[in-house]
Amino acid sequence: MMKYKIIHAPISPSTPNHMILPVIVYQTEETDFESIFKENGWKNIWTNGVFDYHHFHPNQHEVLGVKQGDALLMIGGEHGQRIEVKRGDVLLLPAGYGHKRLEQSDDFKVIGAYPDDRNVDTLTAYEDINKMNSIINAVALPATDPVYGNTGPMFKEWHNIYQCSTVRGG
Repeated sequence: MMKYKIIHAPISPSTPNHMILPVIVYQTEETDFESIFKENGWKNIWTNGVFDYHHFHPNQHEVLGVKQGDALLMIGGEHGQRIEVKRGDVLLLPAGYGHKRLEQSDDFKVIGAYPDDRNVDTLTAYEDINKMNSIINAVALPATDPVYGNTGPMFKEWHNIYQCSTVRGG
């Protein structure tokens, strides 16, 4: 059974977040995220921690799998939510979503990846929210869920959103 929760956060002074897509936090028993992400077509896989300052990636979605340890993270910038993550947790961050490490265990380690192999921009501030949103909203939805491949919460929480339309007629 797939256990997950979603997080929505408003715009923050340092991070625009995503106007539509929520953060998805998966609770898994997995730890071999290098293999799982690679198997599901996610690229530029890396191992490290989470920066201790608010930052975001306007041009890429990002997945973070907690390989070991635990941490307290701030998701969504100053107006976001504090969440505790532990071994086996996965965060799927839409383009533009802020994240920052507040506390961590000595052994905290995450595996990160992206849906394609474009260079990833890392920003700590923005000036024009409309310009930033146009960059963020141009990022295509991933073809696969980083954990479950062709199924998974990403399809329910992200892809279904775009099936709604407020434009009528022609």
